[in-house]
Amino acid sequence: MTHVVVNGPASWNTVVRLPTLPEPVPHMVLASSHHDGLGGTSAGKAVTLAAIGVPTTLVTTTGDDEPASRVLAALRAGRHGDTLRVVARPALGGRTERHVNLVSDDGDRLSVYLELPAAPPPDDETLGLVRSARAAVLDLADSSRPLLDVARAAGVPVWCDVHDDDGVGDYPRAFVAAADVLLVSAARLTDPGAYLSAAVAGGATLAVATRGSRGAIARDVDGWWEVGAIEAGPLVDAEGAGDAFLAGLLRATLAGAARGQALAEAAATAALAVASAGLGAPQAHVPEVERLAAQVRVARVE
Repeated sequence: MTHVVVNGPASWNTVVRLPTLPEPVPHMVLASSHHDGLGGTSAGKAVTLAAIGVPTTLVTTTGDDEPASRVLAALRAGRHGDTLRVVARPALGGRTERHVNLVSDDGDRLSVYLELPAAPPPDDETLGLVRSARAAVLDLADSSRPLLDVARAAGVPVWCDVHDDDGVGDYPRAFVAAADVLLVSAARLTDPGAYLSAAVAGGATLAVATRGSRGAIARDVDGWWEVGAIEAGPLVDAEGAGDAFLAGLLRATLAGAARGQALAEAAATAALAVASAGLGAPQAHVPEVERLAAQVRVARVE
């Protein structure tokens, strides 16, 4: 299996767990727990892809500060050093991306950005990696924008996760338009079905809206899919569940799985992410994903 390129954020995060997200009024809340650790949607996808055996190159932006060393150490730790390569490009201004994430017991999240570094223009190495990739996962980031056209010109499938896009905001529009495979959260969409249909009409081969504990819906040129949710255990950490969903879908697609099986494996990988600590599903194994996928209800619907 040839390599996948993931371009976008890797950050050092402080995660604060609360029973519920706070109301927007002055008051005090008591955290259930807190910890520092690896964050960033591209990091979540990369570590999960590597865990399930997909040779992956993560192109990200880091500074020359202490959080950068923590991010890189976390990415290079564990059992997947031979599957995950990290290309760290120097941030303009020298600061590494940092967030404080407030996470509720039911998985809702509020992210406070402490540092948002500017990325340099893509260099020859990055352009070469994208052009030679089997798939390019181009996450919402300024550094990904110029790579959308590069990948499409090279005939490399573009995978985009636009998170909680509302279908109106300007920033995600270029990513939606360029995506061969599009992933979105249904949380802010007034009509997820219309959003997915528009994406497919615009050229996407598959568009998926995740719905948390209600599973997902998907649209391709042949119609609709409904994907059930599955539990791999009690909810431990929902950070990177969407990243894991995309990683599972991508691995199965590259392996030649039928569309329904690929969607089932996506749901299974996301379930493993929710049931384990840390960003995404860095401890997942393909046999475990396939075992869980056999229990996921996936069906064509009208």
